[in-house]
Amino acid sequence: MTATDRSLELINTAAQAAADKLAHDVIAYDVSDVLSITDAFLLASAPNDRQVKSIVDEIEERLNKELDAKPVRREGDREARWVLLDYVDIVVHVQHSEERVFYALERLWKDCPELELPADAKATRGKAEEHARVLAAEEAADLGGELR
Repeated sequence: MTATDRSLELINTAAQAAADKLAHDVIAYDVSDVLSITDAFLLASAPNDRQVKSIVDEIEERLNKELDAKPVRREGDREARWVLLDYVDIVVHVQHSEERVFYALERLWKDCPELELPADAKATRGKAEEHARVLAAEEAADLGGELR
């Protein structure tokens, strides 16, 4: 069994919305062969809670406006460290970068086929690592300045 056309439409719209809000490492998996409750997972992350919330809000708004889809469940909104949007056909996970590394959902679903995403979403790959390098360099520069 493979993800339905509707699921792919939802995934692509959600992925584009996440990319437009500068999400990091957007990826989607077809989990229809291993799960009976949904067709696909979309994973995205952001370096801070505020951006996680912004990405989630954009995905929810875009899916509602463009595809008349509303989540049946939304979890993790209060802390905005890992927000889950359940659309039945798809499940969207938007995580703070630290949670993304810790829980490593990609490892759990690596045997599932990766879904093709819009170019903007693909371009987000490696952004979390790039962001971490920039922060580390800034931190090192700050520490270097303090040691003088």
